[in-house]
Amino acid sequence: MKLHSGLPYWIVKNQLFDYYNPLRKDVSADVVIVGSGITGALAAHELCKAGLDCCVVDKRSIATGSSAASTALLQYEIDLPLHQLADKIGEENAAFAYRSCLESISDLERILKETGVNADFERVPTVFYASDSKGEDIITKEYEMRRRHNLPVDMLSKEDLKRRYGMDTYAGALTNGESAQADAYKAAVGLLEHHLGRGDLRVYTHTEIADIEEGNDGCRLISVDGHTIYCRYVVVATGFEAGRFLPENVMKLTSTYALISHPVDSRLIWPDRALIWETADPYLYMRTSSGNRIIIGGEDENFGNPKRRDRLLRKKVRKLEEKFHSLFPDIPMTAEMAWCGTFSTTDDGLPFIGPWDDGDRVYFDLGYGGNGITFSVIGAQIIRRALTGCPDRNDEIFGFKRLD
Repeated sequence: MKLHSGLPYWIVKNQLFDYYNPLRKDVSADVVIVGSGITGALAAHELCKAGLDCCVVDKRSIATGSSAASTALLQYEIDLPLHQLADKIGEENAAFAYRSCLESISDLERILKETGVNADFERVPTVFYASDSKGEDIITKEYEMRRRHNLPVDMLSKEDLKRRYGMDTYAGALTNGESAQADAYKAAVGLLEHHLGRGDLRVYTHTEIADIEEGNDGCRLISVDGHTIYCRYVVVATGFEAGRFLPENVMKLTSTYALISHPVDSRLIWPDRALIWETADPYLYMRTSSGNRIIIGGEDENFGNPKRRDRLLRKKVRKLEEKFHSLFPDIPMTAEMAWCGTFSTTDDGLPFIGPWDDGDRVYFDLGYGGNGITFSVIGAQIIRRALTGCPDRNDEIFGFKRLD
């Protein structure tokens, strides 16, 4: 399936990694990771560090799937506000999930520093604003529950938002210094290059897996071209394309839209270059780039048909521009590039990480929702602990058992 269309900024900004290495013979490994995006790259990093013999396979060029179209806002907040998530999985579990996402941002920062990967990682605040009176109630409930669980948050009144950020809207919540932004494509390529350079990882591109056969002592992955990879474990890190390997559907397809502006006078950009998102559903969100451009996304639609998605691109870009100018009328923002893509969501906004059943050798690392990168960090850690014999409470919260 065509995962994105238009012109994703990261493909223009970065030099494509010209790595071509299709699987041409039968091979073996401890772990095979299917998918070379940011999720697969982080899983490979954790498992290589643990001393496991790993290989990555992807039917495309490295990281040219969903990671190339990611807007890479790194927040501990997930798509479902904390108080709403608490209604679904219990308050303690919801707070634990939020805290895990908070920790994952620092973990990603550490991983990039340790490996020397420059992924334009930058710490910035987050402003979560109420777009209407109903949203104001969401902000109040959210603030109270986050404070109860010692999660970082400050309340912003309507006057605070106007004075500090020039936003003429309702109340807001501020997360100061705990959020970040990055370049998901650079991160994925950089991590894979790091381990290729160390000689502890093999990557097979343009290799599509037709089938995964699981046995008592290992797995066989059979490529479309008829080659086989023998391994002890498999990690499926292919986002919604993992559906072909799952016993049943666990997600919904969503089409999303994004644009990036011409460079803007840095003096006109809102203070602290904060990540900004709203309480509406679907929500508008925005961030800046290192080159003083503004990235705006949203206008999601609940379908995944790529032709239908693509036909709406121009209309959606106009709407995103209109919404931005309504919020920041004094910033002369004009779209220079735009793109659309398909991603997956779940009912509770959480990912699915781990085996379908206890004892399975096929693990899924599926960071569904708007927090794909933070979920990918969590997923890589959960799977590394599982394959090295360390139990993890995250198994219960992010695993498939919550479907029971």
